[in-house]
Amino acid sequence: QVQLVESGGGLVQAGGSLRLSCAASGRTFSTGAVGWFRQAPGKEREFVAFLTWSSGRTYYADSVLGRFTISGDSAKNTVYLQMNSLQPEDTAVYYCAVDVRALRSIATRYTPRAYDYWGQGTQVTVSS
Repeated sequence: QVQLVESGGGLVQAGGSLRLSCAASGRTFSTGAVGWFRQAPGKEREFVAFLTWSSGRTYYADSVLGRFTISGDSAKNTVYLQMNSLQPEDTAVYYCAVDVRALRSIATRYTPRAYDYWGQGTQVTVSS
């Protein structure tokens, strides 16, 4: 069993920055992938970014490319999402998720169904 705890959300003005953290227990980050998704009120959960541990490669949604950075610290069993140049449309609950499978298509990891464990989410609100 894996437990994920997100932190770092809050209220920020447009143009500001936040860094989200996702701490895992019950499993070390060594294989598979860790992703960030977000869900705004009345909308479906959408992909933000993911990191594959074996290669260290990162993938981003077009809407956050160049503004958000996902990174991981395997020693701390923690993944981060640095969010810069935040805009009101970034307002959502942000979730981290873990895909424990070492082999999974890249395309599938853009979707929530690829992930086995989810955190409880952290609210990010960007004011204009």
